[in-house]
Amino acid sequence: MQLFAIRTPLIKPGDDMVQVLVEAINSAGLKPQDNDIIVLAESAVATAEGRVVALDSVKPSKKALELSKLYQNDPRKMELIIRESDEILGGIPGVVVSITKGVLSPSAGIDNSNAPEGHVVLLPEDPRRSAIEIRERLIAEFRCNLAVIVGDSRTQPLRLGCVGIALGCAGIEPVEDMRGHKDLFGKPLMITRRATADNLVSAAQLIMGEADESTPAVLIRDAPVRFIEGSEDIPVISRDGCLYFGCFRR
Repeated sequence: MQLFAIRTPLIKPGDDMVQVLVEAINSAGLKPQDNDIIVLAESAVATAEGRVVALDSVKPSKKALELSKLYQNDPRKMELIIRESDEILGGIPGVVVSITKGVLSPSAGIDNSNAPEGHVVLLPEDPRRSAIEIRERLIAEFRCNLAVIVGDSRTQPLRLGCVGIALGCAGIEPVEDMRGHKDLFGKPLMITRRATADNLVSAAQLIMGEADESTPAVLIRDAPVRFIEGSEDIPVISRDGCLYFGCFRR
């Protein structure tokens, strides 16, 4: 498997993300091939989609003021967290733990980094739709079959550091069912599913970085994944079926 960095100029609200990508790919001397995968940082996609909010434009609600004191957070950002979250579960000073778009997210995925001073970047409104639309246009431009993943970073319970998570993807099977495959001793796997899209985002983030690398996209080639037509929802599981939630609920 090969990974190629795609550096771009600073992406601004209203930019045509696909046009930026096409120019950056051509400038890098890359020629996309069938079954290449483009992994995109959600902050770049969200910025191009205009999901950048000036904090001064946000009026905190009474609930936001109360929670901002509890979690030592900017009340304006807290208001945005409330609006973007399906549910707020708790938090620690400076960070709120929420369920956002069906996924456990710190502060609803709202990012202070890679945003102008006094602004924050929300998650893309519909990451799956973004992946589908970007993929269709890239296929038309380069005339080959491509997949697109919009990814973010998340921390793991009791682990220091971030790993990748796919928020939306198109052109590949996001989670592969490995049940029935045999292990090294011939025993069938009973519960294993491989988080293919998440793993690809983690690999891409080694090149993307989290700071000023100006690399919001990575082209992955020869990945051992299942390519599909169209897009599938990234599967989620119930809280009762989740190892972490299930154990804490009991």
